[in-house]
Amino acid sequence: MRKKKTNKPEWLIKAYHDFDFLNSPQARLIRILSEMIEPQYRFYKNKVKNTVVFFGSARILPRKEAKTRLTAIRKKMEKIKVPSKKLKSDYETAVRDLVMARYYEDAAKLSEKLTIWFKQLEKSGDHFTICTGGGPGIMGAANMGAWKAKGRSVGLNISLPMEQYPNPYQTRELSFEFHYFFIRKFWFFYPAKALVIFPGGYGTFDELFELLTLIQTQKTVKRMPVILYGSEFWDEIIDFDSMVKWGTISRSDLGLFKMIDDVDSAFDYLKEKITEYHIKK
Repeated sequence: MRKKKTNKPEWLIKAYHDFDFLNSPQARLIRILSEMIEPQYRFYKNKVKNTVVFFGSARILPRKEAKTRLTAIRKKMEKIKVPSKKLKSDYETAVRDLVMARYYEDAAKLSEKLTIWFKQLEKSGDHFTICTGGGPGIMGAANMGAWKAKGRSVGLNISLPMEQYPNPYQTRELSFEFHYFFIRKFWFFYPAKALVIFPGGYGTFDELFELLTLIQTQKTVKRMPVILYGSEFWDEIIDFDSMVKWGTISRSDLGLFKMIDDVDSAFDYLKEKITEYHIKK
């Protein structure tokens, strides 16, 4: 088909086709609005109404990979009479990674069990979907669990200079790429009906405390179960009782979340609370 001739010069273009302008500081508001509106369109198109969000470290490895790394380092140490400080450090890191790999496996199992249940709920018109940050570690584990159950899952990826790369298990049409953290966090929380927070670093803590603050200050009216998974980690890292002692939170604020240590208990708790709060009667 022939291209229609026009007398307009090539340099005369509409503003929304001008990529230099769209990527300029002056068009920042347009980019923000795009990241706000486009996910809503895609969620509606793909019937994503409710999510269960998994947070956790991008650095936690699958057990098989962690075990392989530890085995390789042990073999190196066996060949050397006096291991270097670096090799000793690498060994300690590998041991720790194998311990932490438990959380990767648990996240995958919990996501798989939830997705199987979600698929059963669809028959009665209730739609729930696993949602993660789209990257490796705990995020990849949760997306993989949904994939194993032959279900869909959301990946809210973000552009970062390190760590973040999209895992292969998120559903392609539900895989997003954000620039702005605050818009990404909006989409974590807005459709969420439950949160499961595994051990993590700064990013996990940022997401956890911002979302707990929204619940605490009643900026959301929906009732939502929040699980802190792995009491050994959380009890060592955050002393919530001391926060009560020093008066920075109320005793009742401890009821905003629940500590759980195993997949079956987490699944039963989420199933009970999601049914109570969000399933059509």
